[in-house]
Amino acid sequence: MQFQNVSLLSVGYSLPPEVITSDDIEEQLAPVYERLKLPQGRLEGMSGIQSRRLWHRGTRISDKSAESTRLAMDAVGFDRNDVGCLIHASVCREYLEPATACRVHHLSGLPANAWVYDVSNACLGVMNGAVQIAQLIEAGVIRAGVVVGTEDCRGLLEATIAHLLQDSNLTRQSIKPAFASLTIGSGSCAWLLGRTDLFGGSPVKAAVAIARTEHHGLCQSDTDQAGSQMQPIMNTDSELLLEAGIRTGAETFDALLAETTWNRNEFDFTVCHQVGTAHRRRMLEAINMPEETDYCTFQRFGNTGSVALPVAFGEGLASGFLTPASRVGLLGIGSGLNSVMMGIELKQTAVSSN
Repeated sequence: MQFQNVSLLSVGYSLPPEVITSDDIEEQLAPVYERLKLPQGRLEGMSGIQSRRLWHRGTRISDKSAESTRLAMDAVGFDRNDVGCLIHASVCREYLEPATACRVHHLSGLPANAWVYDVSNACLGVMNGAVQIAQLIEAGVIRAGVVVGTEDCRGLLEATIAHLLQDSNLTRQSIKPAFASLTIGSGSCAWLLGRTDLFGGSPVKAAVAIARTEHHGLCQSDTDQAGSQMQPIMNTDSELLLEAGIRTGAETFDALLAETTWNRNEFDFTVCHQVGTAHRRRMLEAINMPEETDYCTFQRFGNTGSVALPVAFGEGLASGFLTPASRVGLLGIGSGLNSVMMGIELKQTAVSSN
């Protein structure tokens, strides 16, 4: 779909204070490594992830999402009354009901006539929410909207480590599905979108989606853990997921080229979903785009789910890597398998972080 009057106005994001390295995780798993004769450094060597971050124990998801929402709005001095939609879009949420967006809306001081709800689609939640808001803006229903998410990896990380330490039947083969769970991290990010003719910003040119749901079983949690202790166990076939994800991503990028009518060489920058070294290299090779113009953060933050790409985009802006008067491809891929990609004409998008 193409957009004529939608812009990304600002990005607000918050990074957790606690840092846990891949070496720290392997130290906790030392008995498993010794029994299976796994080499130290395997986790970072295979993923390229040196560290990831954790919120302090007891941190509420809605508190951090409200913080990111306020950062995004304050970055451009935005009038709260102009926000017509708030979507909370992370994998993590506080309750089965009500929507986590309700408390975020309250804490952010947004107007009562706003649309307020949750969206969940694995690592694509924030991207999906941004497209929904863009459609509402393009249709003239609202003037502006915020999509926000906060991921908290502590429960999954701790549950995975405990499971591996307790499983006396673990083998070098059976440990593989747990690998992806050790690469995740925490973070929070909000995007503020609005009408270009009213607020300026960086125009969103187009968005596309491809669903290859025959691969829905390649990355799956055990049960819906929302409302409990958020300590699920993930089962991920990383090798098959990589291959299927690359094919799906390449197909979606071709669709993005057609929808934007831009050639490959007209994309100045890309931001991929932040999974790891192999995924990034293979994805960029598949779409024939250079690594030098792709911004990544997974080495420092791990895979932060739905906020991985949004935070990386914010970091790319804050660092000056992504420059004005450029065209940026946002390349989202999530388990399911789904892929959502967007083309943005970068002009003026404010960024604020904490």
